[in-house]
Amino acid sequence: MLAFAAFANKTALAAGSPGLTTHVLDTANGKPGEGIKIEFSELVGDTYKLLTTVHTNADGRNAEPLLTPETMKTGKFQLVFYVGEYFAKLGTQLPNPPFLEKAVIQFGMADAKAHYHVPILVAPWSYTTYRGS
Repeated sequence: MLAFAAFANKTALAAGSPGLTTHVLDTANGKPGEGIKIEFSELVGDTYKLLTTVHTNADGRNAEPLLTPETMKTGKFQLVFYVGEYFAKLGTQLPNPPFLEKAVIQFGMADAKAHYHVPILVAPWSYTTYRGS
């Protein structure tokens, strides 16, 4: 079951509602990734077109869904997570340049009536993602 208790506004999605959400977990420090810049883009032709830029809240989520039932659509998309900047702000000892500056996830959504959740687990040296629920 998908819980959206972290969304404190009227645009929160009900469990199973069409839309797109994301969530960042900092596995190096065992906590949500707060304050991480995320760029959300759509593939148009051969180029990703920026749709919005958000920052994660204290729970590692953005305040509003990236796509709601009203704006949901099929296509190819990209999320860019600024993880190097995040770990630098935390004071993490990083090489110069950091091993990971940005974590880029390119994914497709084939069903505009489905809910897509794209969580990411990050550390200064790695990241992983999956289609969540």
